[in-house]
Amino acid sequence: MPRGSPMLYPEIEPAYSGWLERPEGHEIYWEELGNPDGIPVVFLHGGPGAGMSPNARRFFDPDKYRVILHDQRGAGKSRPFGSLENNTTDHLIGDIEALRKDRGIDKWLVFGGSWGSTLSLAYGQAHPERALGFVLRGIFLCRDQEIDWFMDGMGKIFAEAEKKFLAAVGFDRNPGSAALLKRFGDVFAGKEGEAAAIAAARAWSGFEATCCTLLPDDSLVEDFESDGIALALARLEHHYFVNKGFFTPDQLLRNMNRISHLPARIIQGRYDIVCPPVSAFDLHATWPGAEMNIVEDAGHAASEPGIVRELVRATNSFNGTGFDKN
Repeated sequence: MPRGSPMLYPEIEPAYSGWLERPEGHEIYWEELGNPDGIPVVFLHGGPGAGMSPNARRFFDPDKYRVILHDQRGAGKSRPFGSLENNTTDHLIGDIEALRKDRGIDKWLVFGGSWGSTLSLAYGQAHPERALGFVLRGIFLCRDQEIDWFMDGMGKIFAEAEKKFLAAVGFDRNPGSAALLKRFGDVFAGKEGEAAAIAAARAWSGFEATCCTLLPDDSLVEDFESDGIALALARLEHHYFVNKGFFTPDQLLRNMNRISHLPARIIQGRYDIVCPPVSAFDLHATWPGAEMNIVEDAGHAASEPGIVRELVRATNSFNGTGFDKN
């Protein structure tokens, strides 16, 4: 996210942080900041596996909100890093609930983008009584067509980036989603050695980052290709893709009746290549009370100015029970 952007709140350090021990051998890193008496909000990062950026703290007015952030299993500072063991959507939902109880929060606003939007919906549908509302960006419903698009669609727009993506696992043309997922799975499993697995992870993450923004952002690609992101992001995304998010077909849309009474803002880049707008429209069709904002000059990334503007507008306008008109 651009430093000094007037749309973001100033940089802020957490007031509290720590690791939440979970019974399956994971330790979940969390942070808390803002007003201890403010509106509670939980930030759910993307990926899965991307971890949280310090800039994630800056979407929220620290005088208004009590902000809780955490690195999901295997990501960021959570331990063990990159672990696939006991790492499913239900586990992640359980971690969110355990964190809510640990921090002594009754209900909170749920904020998530990309995979974070997926997890926000899944968490809300599992625990609707704990959600005050939702702010969702770059909608991803983890359906077959969305996974297939990631593996065998984005490259139709970003052909140069796809060439590097495919070359990392020995292809000169895309063999299709299923074959490509299998090939990456073999490499990530170490069948060609650790160096090949690391190179494939960097290629996967770099491909995604390249496709994330309307205009090129070399710093985002560099971040995604770093060891702190690439090795967890690629392996965990592959893990969740192969397992179809641990959802049944159309599960998130079929269960919308559990949360459709709650207020929501859906923020979607018009030129989002990673998570095309059709998913946002499909979600909105099941949630007519939600407000959907299409950002006409943005792609997928939360760092793009138009996306930042709408996310901050959404958090500024939430009053604890709904969104004020602005």
